[in-house]
Order: sequence, then structure tokens, then C-alpha cells
Amino acid sequence: MKKYILLFLCLIIVSGSFAQMQDFKFKFYGQIRTDLYYNSRANVETVDGLFYMYPKDKVRDPDGNDLNSTPNSNFYTLYSRLGVDVAGPKLGTAKTSAKVEVDFRGTGTSYSVIRLRHAYLNLDWGKSAVLLGQTWHPLFGDVSPQILNLSVGAPFQPFSRAPQIRYRYTNKNFQLTGAVVWQSQYTSQGINPDKPKESKKSHEYLKNGCIPEIYVGADYKKDGLLAGVGIELLSLKPRTSALGANGDKYKIDERITTLSYEAHAKYTHKAWFIAAKSVLGSNLTQASGLGGFGIKSVNEHTGEQKYTPIRFSSSWLNVVYGQKWKPGIFVGYAKNLGTSDALYAPNGTDAQVYGTGINLDQLVTAGAELTYNVPHWKFGLEYTLSSAWYGSLNASNGKIRDTHAVCNNRIVAVAMFMF
Repeated sequence: MKKYILLFLCLIIVSGSFAQMQDFKFKFYGQIRTDLYYNSRANVETVDGLFYMYPKDKVRDPDGNDLNSTPNSNFYTLYSRLGVDVAGPKLGTAKTSAKVEVDFRGTGTSYSVIRLRHAYLNLDWGKSAVLLGQTWHPLFGDVSPQILNLSVGAPFQPFSRAPQIRYRYTNKNFQLTGAVVWQSQYTSQGINPDKPKESKKSHEYLKNGCIPEIYVGADYKKDGLLAGVGIELLSLKPRTSALGANGDKYKIDERITTLSYEAHAKYTHKAWFIAAKSVLGSNLTQASGLGGFGIKSVNEHTGEQKYTPIRFSSSWLNVVYGQKWKPGIFVGYAKNLGTSDALYAPNGTDAQVYGTGINLDQLVTAGAELTYNVPHWKFGLEYTLSSAWYGSLNASNGKIRDTHAVCNNRIVAVAMFMF
């Protein structure tokens, strides 16, 4: 009798769960991805070479040999992923949906560990929609390159997934987007409190500022064409305390607020994919961009500092043609535009700057790829040549002078099974 009672209770639970879930639709998906890469020298990168940015500068040993000219290669499956799209019951007049997606990249230098990529819910009233959760940063947007490198065009293309509250209004061919964005896995470069002369990535600078990133954008969509513009505001507090001239610690109120601008376009028609984006960025290190900020003045009594952003102009163009066999090209260019104010460098001392690529004058990347695509499968090979011009900092305008070029040759081979 006890067995029958237990079986009856299980049936009730299962049937009740089914009744509760019948208003939901689930779509499970994923991919197994393998990446084999080769570099001709050491590079600025993450995930042990998978997320490639640009070649490192030359570092000479006592005999004049370049310590960074050593080739490297590896093979990974870290970007295999699993996800589920959920369509839920209506909430009032709004259609509800959600997404959860993970991969195995890990965090920091801990690889092969589950990492959250997307986790959000969406309420859609037709013309208006509100998204709450983590997904692509609005600067990444709906226009990104179709290339094999996992950096997806960074540092030319903004790259970040971030917690956000996003509102979209769509009317015929026009779409308006407004978002407030926080930081989680992708964070800003700032002042390392333990080593004030060095940069450190942390979400504390935005957290202490109490103001999220703000993005506003507009898009036009018609007949395979998507074109739009956007503006982003970022306000950080690099420090909350400082050492004064007498060695005492003072509470300070520092802040650096910057504006960045972007324009993008994409055209798709039959076998053609043509896309481009241009960004005028100020301190976009949280979006895998180049730049940062520098000190422009110091209060000698309290140690409080004022800052000026390092501005970079970054642009890319991507053209892909085909359906089964797809050849493609990618070109990216970034230029250091310096700072709007002179940097603080009293008595011939070095100016202090923080960020990514702060000793870069310009960066050029050109790549070509060929992929073979059939249902559920993709195989591809890509070659990329990157040239970075390094030099010394001019404190009067934040630009880089006396430059020299460093090049890297990169080959990536990818195999993917998608389900």
C-alpha cells in the first residue's frame, strides 16, 4: 500500500509540474567548438591566446634579442557552449521570454570552468520592449564581424557582455535604444590601490561612482540594411582615498566622466554580408577597447588627482560572400588621438597613465578567411596580420611619438558542431 501511495504522489507532482509548464516553450541549443591557433610572437591577449588583441612591444635582453619574438600555439575547446531560449506566458499584455547561456571559458586564469554568458528576461509589448539581465553591451550591438577569431574584432569592435536594463522602441523601420549598464566579467582599467603606478581591472571604479554606464542609440532597418549611431557615457571614481604630502590618508572625491560615440552599418543580401563600425572612444577599456586615462593635476596637500581621458579612434570593415563556401576579409584600424588636456609631469618626471594600449600610436589588422558551412557543421581557416606602432608618451598632448612597428602573424583553424 505504501508503494502505491508513493507512486500516486509522484504522479500528482509530475502532472502538476506539466500543467504549470505547458504555457512555456523551451528551445535548447549549443555547440562544440575547437580552436587551434598559431602566433609568430607574444601578444596582448586573454584566455591563453584565444582572445587575441594585438602584438606586444619588443623587450630586449642584454644581448639585444627580443624576448617577445617567441612563437606560440595551442588547441582548446573552452568556447563550447550550452543554452536555452524560453518563451513564457503573457504578463498582462506583454509577451515574456528569457535566455540562459553558458560556456566553459572560466574566469581569470581558471579555464575549463562554467561561465555565464547570457542570462536575461524580456518583456515585449510590440513596439516597446524591456530587457533585464546580462547580454551583449549596447556598443557591441547588432553589428559585429563574421570572423573566426574569438575576439570578434576587438579592440576595433567593442566587446563585452554586461548586466543591464535596456529599453527599445520600434516603429516601422526605426528603432530607439536606451540602456543603463553595469560591470561584471568585463571591467574598466583603473588605478591599482596596492601599486598606484600600475593599472588594474576592477568593477569597483564604476561601483564607487554610483552611476551606471548610459547608452542611447538609434537604428534604421530596411531591405537588408541596418544603419545607426550611438553615444555612451561612463563615469568612474578611480579612488576614494589618497596619501597627502604629510603621509596622512585623506578622503577624496575623484571622478572621470567620458563620452564615446559610434556609428555602424550592415548590409545582408542573399550571399553577401558587408558590415562596418567606427568608434570614437574615451576610456572604453571595459568594452575591450584601447585607451584609458591619465593624471592632469594633483592637490599636493590631500593627494587628490584630476584626470583626462585617452581617446582612440577605431574602425573596421568586414566583407563575406557565399553560403556553403564563404571567403571573407576583415580590416581594422585604430589611432591614438591623445588627451584633451596636458598630462601632469612636474620637474621632468614621467606622466602617469592607466589603461590598455597606452603606449600605442596606431594599430592595423588585416585578415582573410575561408569557411565551409553545411547544416550543423562549420570548418574554417583564418590568417591575420597585425602591426602595432609603439613609442614614447608626449605629456603635452598624450600622443605617442618616436614610433616603431611590431608585427604578428596569426593562423586560426576552427571546427564546430552546432545543435
